[in-house]
Amino acid sequence: MGSEEHKLKAPKEVRFALVTCSSSRFESLKQGKPFKDESGDLAERMVKSAGFSISYRTIVSDDPNAIRQIVEELCSKPDVDIIVLSGGTGLTPKDLTVDAVKPMFEKEIPGFGEIFRILTFQEEGSIAILSRATAGVYKGKAVFILPGSPKAVKLAFERLIIPEAAHIVLHIRGLG
Repeated sequence: MGSEEHKLKAPKEVRFALVTCSSSRFESLKQGKPFKDESGDLAERMVKSAGFSISYRTIVSDDPNAIRQIVEELCSKPDVDIIVLSGGTGLTPKDLTVDAVKPMFEKEIPGFGEIFRILTFQEEGSIAILSRATAGVYKGKAVFILPGSPKAVKLAFERLIIPEAAHIVLHIRGLG
């Protein structure tokens, strides 16, 4: 069966969980202080405008245990198909999202990170090598880990995640 036939069989409803990994935003949230989550807002708008839904949206600190805990929690939810974490993909000591989640993957989706970096290189140049964006499958859910910048979020959703979301869910469910 070709990819076009697969896409026709793919589910029409895809439910997303969006997680922003940011200690500063998490602290502001805890203290009731105002903050901006431009990347989270952008991701939500893009998902909804594609006709998909947001089941959960949250912010966690850059703590590996908190990040793993939210992934575990979201993977137990029947109304989540795809989890997208933004933030923590760089090279600084506090960029721990990839390190926390990647070992959990039962299957990796290496093409996501590879193509994301190629697209970033085409738009931004050699800075693309600083991103460790990645994706995989855990407990029947697709998990994407993106840089936290709005530009990176837009690129990932527009060019990779949204066009293949339903197709990915079809395959994870074993129907493709």
